[in-house]
Amino acid sequence: MPLPVIAQPDQSLFQSRSGFWILLSCLPKFGARRQQAILEHLSDFHELLSQNAATLKALGLGTETVEALEAWRRRDSGHPVVAGAEAIYRDCLKTATNVLTMADSDYPEPLKHIPDPPLVLFLRGDRTLLGREQIGIVGSRNATRSGLEHARSFAAALGRKGLLVTSGLALGVDGAAHAGALDAGFPTLAVIGNGVDKPYPYRHRTLSERIAGEGVIVSEYPPGTSAKAGHFPRRNRIISGLSRGILVVEAGLKSGSLITARLALEQGREVFAVPGSVHNPLARGCHDLIRQGAKLVETVDDICDELGAWWSTQGQGGSLVKDQASQTEDPVVAGLDSREIAVLEALGYDPKSTDDLCSVTGLPADQLMQSLLLLELQGLVDAAPGGFQRIA
Repeated sequence: MPLPVIAQPDQSLFQSRSGFWILLSCLPKFGARRQQAILEHLSDFHELLSQNAATLKALGLGTETVEALEAWRRRDSGHPVVAGAEAIYRDCLKTATNVLTMADSDYPEPLKHIPDPPLVLFLRGDRTLLGREQIGIVGSRNATRSGLEHARSFAAALGRKGLLVTSGLALGVDGAAHAGALDAGFPTLAVIGNGVDKPYPYRHRTLSERIAGEGVIVSEYPPGTSAKAGHFPRRNRIISGLSRGILVVEAGLKSGSLITARLALEQGREVFAVPGSVHNPLARGCHDLIRQGAKLVETVDDICDELGAWWSTQGQGGSLVKDQASQTEDPVVAGLDSREIAVLEALGYDPKSTDDLCSVTGLPADQLMQSLLLLELQGLVDAAPGGFQRIA
């Protein structure tokens, strides 16, 4: 495994192993289609430096692109594109940002085969984690308490199976998935739509530091880049590109998480979805995915079974959504008295009124409310329009 590529104070951009790739990422009009066209004629991008201007133009490169490559050959730091690449290189030095290029042996193999792989990735944290088998977890930024708990539980269980949880560090499901993995003692990978030195969203600044210390943060945007709306759809293709499959926990019909799911399908990845209440608008995106052929997931074993036998032999995973018969085996539920267990078993994942609960359990209203309060404090029940519903 090569050592991390971090700029040295006495190195110039031209001497750095990553320098040319940083330049390529800055070239004007050098997107995925143009890159692919070049590789149909040349064995690798370094051959561009041995071609004259006429040949470069014959390969379809525009005047601005050709001039930038010629400036690189002359080591002309005054050219604006070369100067921009050098500024990125120096920013990586100042912020101790790790640089991973497509020429590096540890560039993730699955990512190479998506339609538009990033030429350069900027990293904070443990670079070797990018080579781990990964499952992406995505979902709503405005997730319900139940959705957040599912994200945390699935992340922890996937970690126990030996799988790395990857997500986008957004509010809601993303953050819950990262925190769930870390709290269970497992690393996690965050793909972001801004520079790795600029925490976003600001509310996740502490979580971001935890990920950098115990996992890895990845971006195709250089240090200093602010978050922009257009960055996040592109960020999503990296989440799915790194992953063997994508798990959607909660998503509305117009959720950005469905973009990630669509990209995953286009990249040949598996798509999994957690079903929810028909009354929950954030379950509709998951239900739509299931109608289109996504795997309905209730436990982590559903994911492992779909991916193959090897996956289900890793670690000590287990069920995440338990039926009523198994609730008393759960150590949290086992600590409840018989009255609270009876109330919990009477509840479903759709709201149920207190009148209905009194009728089913036979409890007077004051005792029922005491039990509901205790269950809510345990994180097993939540108030909802129309009554109460079970969330664990």
